[in-house]
Amino acid sequence: MYWDLLTSPEIDALERRIPVILPVAATEQHGPHLPLATDRLIGEHFCKKIDEAISDQVLILPTVSVGCSEHHLGFAGSLSVTHHTFLMQVEDILNSVFSHGFRNLVILNSHGGNQGIGTVITEKFGFRHPDATLTFVTWWKAAGEAIFALNDSGPGGVGHACEFETSLMLLIAPDLVRVKNIEKGRNQPTFRWAEGDMLRGSQASFYRTMRAMTPNGVFGSPEKASAEKGWEISRLVSESLVHIISDIRTSQ
Repeated sequence: MYWDLLTSPEIDALERRIPVILPVAATEQHGPHLPLATDRLIGEHFCKKIDEAISDQVLILPTVSVGCSEHHLGFAGSLSVTHHTFLMQVEDILNSVFSHGFRNLVILNSHGGNQGIGTVITEKFGFRHPDATLTFVTWWKAAGEAIFALNDSGPGGVGHACEFETSLMLLIAPDLVRVKNIEKGRNQPTFRWAEGDMLRGSQASFYRTMRAMTPNGVFGSPEKASAEKGWEISRLVSESLVHIISDIRTSQ
């Protein structure tokens, strides 16, 4: 069920243990072949799959579609809010949901730049609301081991506007993928201990702007993407997310 498609009395009639999902995303460049809305579209795709599987057991909030993307501002069109602004907006939304009596809250994230502040929000909100549960989950981490086997590009191949994101977009919105503009990411090397991507963590965090990481805005290998791979990624991640949501619901 979608929060903003229900009436106020319909919301009021729901049992309060139902998990409430807040999708958080970004509006930022995704190379020359994917739209700025890529992260939002991917996040909303997974919300749709969750809703299709367990519609009467979940409540989905409107997406926070501008996230923490300052490192992308070197590319035209990218939008960003500060970490403080993002924290305040997400906290305010969660507090509103909490005020209506809902206690099982989930932040579903589809943007890497939101992960750090997402941990802060989880700890801060959790400490202040001990009678609530708050879970922060990023889609590629939800099924990390399962989707690892689908990677054909090797280290550095699954990072941004990459093999996986492009595969999902070829499934979700193929008309928005500028297939003729697909080009391999121009990954710039850095310290060995700082190398990593969506599937392979680095030993330590090392800040670089996205333009410093890759001049064409692509980190990885979108040329290895396919709609078939997107379907398999979608299936594995959706199954994992449904399992997480179901666990949260039945534990209360």
